[in-house]
Amino acid sequence: MTTAMQSIKEMVDVNTIVGDAVQAPDGTVIIPISKVTFGFAAGGGEYSYTVNVEYENGNSSSDREDHIDGGEFPFAGGSGAGVSICPVAFMVVGNGQIKLLPVNINTTIDKLLDL
Repeated sequence: MTTAMQSIKEMVDVNTIVGDAVQAPDGTVIIPISKVTFGFAAGGGEYSYTVNVEYENGNSSSDREDHIDGGEFPFAGGSGAGVSICPVAFMVVGNGQIKLLPVNINTTIDKLLDL
């Protein structure tokens, strides 16, 4: 668990969310800003199986549990993870002003033009 948390800290640092600045030829500086999303899932359990056992006297039993070799209760487990990095905006610094330009602009005029 400690190793996993250290790896996550290394993946998500400030440089992942606020990217490296890029300088345009006119001196304007553009800084990308991203959204980072992580998802994790894990599960597991022990199991056994039940079989019908036919005894020599002809009786049968369906409630006897036979176990797989290697342990009284075998274990099954699985895990998964996912990472998503999406740009959300660009910060533009130049000409004595700072502008934040979002990637998704959903104004009324934009929606009308899409029709």
